[in-house]
Amino acid sequence: MKIFQFAFLFLLFGSSVLSVTAQKKAPPKTVKYAVKFKAPKLITLLGNFKDSVSINAGDAENIIGLPLRIVDDKKNVYTISSYQFLYKKNVVTEDEVSGKVLPTTSIVSDRFRSTPLPDVWVTKVREQLRAKDFLYFFDIIVKDAQGRVMYAPEVKITVL
Repeated sequence: MKIFQFAFLFLLFGSSVLSVTAQKKAPPKTVKYAVKFKAPKLITLLGNFKDSVSINAGDAENIIGLPLRIVDDKKNVYTISSYQFLYKKNVVTEDEVSGKVLPTTSIVSDRFRSTPLPDVWVTKVREQLRAKDFLYFFDIIVKDAQGRVMYAPEVKITVL
């Protein structure tokens, strides 16, 4: 009987040792680190205008229908993912109590995914554009050829 117990224990421990030695070692994991990327200096153009400019109403009416272009210092063109446009116009309100007309401002804004602005927006802005109005393109998100996402500078246009 002791021989059977000894043989059973030998087979039990022997089979566990064989299964441990039969396993292959896992290859070491390779860690890929992200390559540091320094974004280039981007320039946002609307027609020939960039950054903050003051232009007359006629020029503003002409450029509002033009597409935004994003380029870097090496003239590489970037694809626009989305941007926001804000039109701040000067309007008047009437005080209900006194009946006096008071100057104030009105803001219309939306996010767009294609450039130029939709025709509805272009016609409305052209119809309502006056001196001291403000056109603002901001939160401009662009992608480069490798698919990296970046913010482009904003464009502020004040109408004279």
